[in-house]
Amino acid sequence: MTTEVHYAVNGAVATITLNRPAKMNAWTQSMRDALIGHLDRLKTDTSVRAVILTGTGRAFCAGQDLAETATMDPEDHEAAEAWIDGFDRLYRAVRDLDQITIAAVNGVAAGSGFQYALLADLRIGDPGIRMGQPEVHSGIPSITGLWAMWSILGRAKTTEFALTGELVDAGEAHRLGLLNRLSAPGAALAEAEELAARLSLLPPGAVRLTKGRLRELEEDALTEAVAAAKTVHREAYRSGEPQREMAKFLAGRGN
Repeated sequence: MTTEVHYAVNGAVATITLNRPAKMNAWTQSMRDALIGHLDRLKTDTSVRAVILTGTGRAFCAGQDLAETATMDPEDHEAAEAWIDGFDRLYRAVRDLDQITIAAVNGVAAGSGFQYALLADLRIGDPGIRMGQPEVHSGIPSITGLWAMWSILGRAKTTEFALTGELVDAGEAHRLGLLNRLSAPGAALAEAEELAARLSLLPPGAVRLTKGRLRELEEDALTEAVAAAKTVHREAYRSGEPQREMAKFLAGRGN
């Protein structure tokens, strides 16, 4: 498995860390596949009662590595749908865990990385974080992002995040409910570890049944969002706009 995703267990707590700091943990398909592998392993590991999701360096996860998608061929329907299906598998791998999941958010959580953080049951953020859904700036429509934000933010703020692409700071993220707690500076992971150790002592049956019901409440909406994403992204890429905007971004960054 790639070294860009680390997996460790301490007692009843597993920690999964995105480890591509030079790219702000922007993920590739191989990283997501590795991540899914670790998450799937946890589904049958009853010794683990809580799971922490985090990232190294200056970011929790900056989202999709645009260098991987900038040349996507919209007429290659199989490849385009496989890309969306990959995110569907990742999101479900997080949601389907019976263990309590806690995102220890550091630095930037943007785009699909922001959505990934929102999939966790609880989120603890460093005071220096920035979170948001900036895809519109790269010509990419936000579809699964709407689903991920809606139950937390409601229509007005979901619309604002999706259409402005602006990132919010930790204080605003906490006020809006995107973060459950703010940590002391530099202590998001340590505080997540303390909380995970405490929550790992809860009766696992009650946790499992509660999480199962929470999944049921959102299942139909997620299925519909994934189907819509395939249609909408195909149209967007066929127009050439995402490719042009991502090429500009990558050229400006020197990639």
